[in-house]
Amino acid sequence: MTTADRDRTALAGARLVLPGGVVEGDRLAVEGERIAGLGGDTAPGDLDLTGYTVVPGFVDLHVHGGGGAAYTSGIAEEALLAARTHLEHGTTTTVASTVTGEIDEVARQAHVLSELVEDGVLAGIHFEGPFISPGRCGAHRPDLLRDPDPALVRKLVDAARGHATMVTLAPELPGGLDSVRMLADLGVIAAVGHTDSDYATTLAAIEAGATVATHLFNAMPGIAHRAPGPIVALLEDERVTVELINDGVHLHPSVLDLAFGTAGASRVALITDAMGAAGMGDGLYPLGPLQVEVKDGVARLVEGGAIAGSTLTLDVAFKRALTVNGLSLNQAVESLSATPARLLGLSDSIGSLEAGKFADLVVVDSGSYELVAVMRRGRWVLGGEKFGRVKSV
Repeated sequence: MTTADRDRTALAGARLVLPGGVVEGDRLAVEGERIAGLGGDTAPGDLDLTGYTVVPGFVDLHVHGGGGAAYTSGIAEEALLAARTHLEHGTTTTVASTVTGEIDEVARQAHVLSELVEDGVLAGIHFEGPFISPGRCGAHRPDLLRDPDPALVRKLVDAARGHATMVTLAPELPGGLDSVRMLADLGVIAAVGHTDSDYATTLAAIEAGATVATHLFNAMPGIAHRAPGPIVALLEDERVTVELINDGVHLHPSVLDLAFGTAGASRVALITDAMGAAGMGDGLYPLGPLQVEVKDGVARLVEGGAIAGSTLTLDVAFKRALTVNGLSLNQAVESLSATPARLLGLSDSIGSLEAGKFADLVVVDSGSYELVAVMRRGRWVLGGEKFGRVKSV
């Protein structure tokens, strides 16, 4: 067998979730790192995926850690473990998120993470804090918060060495709108989050270039009939992609349904906002400079009890979208893969099952939607040994 032969494989008999719809019993061929083609005749030696559904790899825009490790540690080995943990749960593209800390320390973390972007492990860096509202800081240390002075924001962006993907900030703070404009000019996503912004200020932030709502509904004022606040402004504008955490803790299912009904799957990105306990059990875990206790899978600050990220993985968010929220396969795939890929400017290479794109695949059981296998860049990272070969055609 030649090296080229070893780099070729085909998945036969699977349900494929394609951009144009769901196709039953189809064939997907992989060559090297890429999808070589769809359809065609089954051949002896193809992997038999009858009874399974294949979807594109998940894309997480907002994740702080997993597997007992955190991206905020500033240690490359921990970041690798966190990325691997989420990869084994279907996240083939990860944007690593920081949390509020001293500016110089967050800059140091960004330098370490930028090397992993250059190595292809991560897709970018998301700075969540310290440029957020003290009144909506959640699991961020209040004494370390800073106004979004454009010079400080630029310092963190520069520390990422061209790999800053997104900055979450509160636009109502001094320097907020100027920082949004600067980020837009730099090609970095400005996200509205952890904010006390009103409706008008949020609209101004969108006009200035903000295009993402950080975990919509959480860490921001709710909707009031005379004060619609940031939620309505972010939901109603077609230019904004809204993050949602579908773990059954951060949002009631009906609230998630409301967001999907208003914005549609093309503007919803399901995220984890996971901290180091994702993929682990209950216990104590660090989140930046803070201590978190996980009990029954729910992460809360030891001091104060605020929700501190999640223990969610995207395979669970995918299953909940289908079984709890009643989304179609295409809607779920759009929000977990296509929409975040498009936001990152990577839709030419990831986010859907199409010839020429990277072979980033997630295989789930067609009945239960439980994760079965994961392929990244044409290589099985989990579960590939489960599938037998097609013996005859």
